[in-house]
Amino acid sequence: MSTLLLVLVVTLGIIVLTPVSDRVRVPQPVLLTIFGLAIAFVVPDNPLSFDPSLILPVVLPPLLFAATQRTTVTEFREHAGAVFALAVGLTLATVAVVAGVAHAAGVPWPVAWVLGAIVSPPDPVAATAVARRLRLPHRLVTILEGEGMFNDATALVAYKVAIVAAVTGDITGGQVALELVEAVVLGVLAGVVLGVVARFVLARIHDAYAETTVTVLVPFLAYVGAEHVNGSGVLAVLALGLYLRTYAHDATTSAGWLLGRAVWSYSDFLITSLVFTLLGFELVAVIRSTGTGSETAGLALLVVGTLVVFRAVWIYPAAWLSRLRARRRDLPVPTGWRESTVVAWAGMRGVVTVATAVALPEVVASGSPLPHRAELVTVALVVVLVTLVVQGLTLTPLTKRLRVGSDVDESAEVAQLRLRASRAALEQIRDEASTLDEDVRTAALAQYEGYVTAQQSIHQARAGEDEASDQRAEELESVLRRASDVERQLVLEARRRGEVSAGSADEVLRDIENRALRDFA
Repeated sequence: MSTLLLVLVVTLGIIVLTPVSDRVRVPQPVLLTIFGLAIAFVVPDNPLSFDPSLILPVVLPPLLFAATQRTTVTEFREHAGAVFALAVGLTLATVAVVAGVAHAAGVPWPVAWVLGAIVSPPDPVAATAVARRLRLPHRLVTILEGEGMFNDATALVAYKVAIVAAVTGDITGGQVALELVEAVVLGVLAGVVLGVVARFVLARIHDAYAETTVTVLVPFLAYVGAEHVNGSGVLAVLALGLYLRTYAHDATTSAGWLLGRAVWSYSDFLITSLVFTLLGFELVAVIRSTGTGSETAGLALLVVGTLVVFRAVWIYPAAWLSRLRARRRDLPVPTGWRESTVVAWAGMRGVVTVATAVALPEVVASGSPLPHRAELVTVALVVVLVTLVVQGLTLTPLTKRLRVGSDVDESAEVAQLRLRASRAALEQIRDEASTLDEDVRTAALAQYEGYVTAQQSIHQARAGEDEASDQRAEELESVLRRASDVERQLVLEARRRGEVSAGSADEVLRDIENRALRDFA
């Protein structure tokens, strides 16, 4: 099969399996991994191979930056204890435990530490995909996403130190401490400095396409720049993303913000889909080239068991202590045993484990091959495959059986927030009414009074929890959809006949689609 045809098959697989994953209630990464594995067994060789040295700087920056655009510093601050315990404490403890288990199984210490660092960080993609679809409590989603972002930084710093030890064969405790301090301090500093510069630039260009280009470029600059000065590229991207998320919204135009959100949402989807699909190819390629033996398979299963058991051993006592502290301080209880069970089982490995395994150096400082490299790559990829398939396929049924769900109606919350914002704007216009031209005052008041009235009417039509309110909500949505269809068809027909320019038609269509998205949310 030619490379071009294979790329087409992979692309079609992503297109088909993405909506299928929602229908069959299986996380998309799980289906794509199985799909890639199946295709790879059919293809005699692996024409989709890639340069391992490009995996981390190309794949991680956009994924990490996109993740920061879905959350806020405030949310992490509220759950800082749980996120820190998982992202730092559990990750470092997992590195040590896996290294000890691997060494007991016959792997030399330097290589065992590398393996521990590679498999230590869970991937948040599959877990949060299930969490959002099942409307899990917001705090649970925030904890999982926070762990997924910051454990990458912890694991990659540990990976960097372990690689230095394995390649050079000589590193002291002082050097390890210095590496850790440099990685954290320089990484965060690089991200914040670049964030300040990016905000300054964004505030002065006022063009949607140029603004989006800046936001696409800066994560790569942050990662590469931080790594160049021996800092953590992951921490640099996270610091940059959270800074821009917190302080840069008012520096961008409305069109730039909308375009940027669309670009980053799609980038996150595309890169993640490709990585999980190519995981199957890489696993088959490694198995074919190394001929995985029973010892390697046994080590892989031993590591998988260690990861699953140790995560539960860590999470349940940590959650119990957290609940105990909350009760003593008369605070809301953060998580119950059901939520702890979901968090414990949501330990699927993914993108970072694949990237670090494939990016392992081929040789050590002396020029000889890196010991056990093929075995490390195989074990890491098997860990990803087994945890994704087994835990990914069972996380949804487990969550439903435990009845872990959110009591927050996000649709109602969104509608209420829109109404509050519109009322605030209306009050501002009324405060300025005496200083405005009559026509200007009339136009401004009409726009916001009409919007507030419309939102109140929509809320009233959707209010209630009985069968009649459900019927009213469905009828309202149906009417609004038909009205939007009429608007859309009129504009499209005017564009087709040449009555208006394409640019004018697209501008009106954007308003129609934004309103439709608002009304049907």
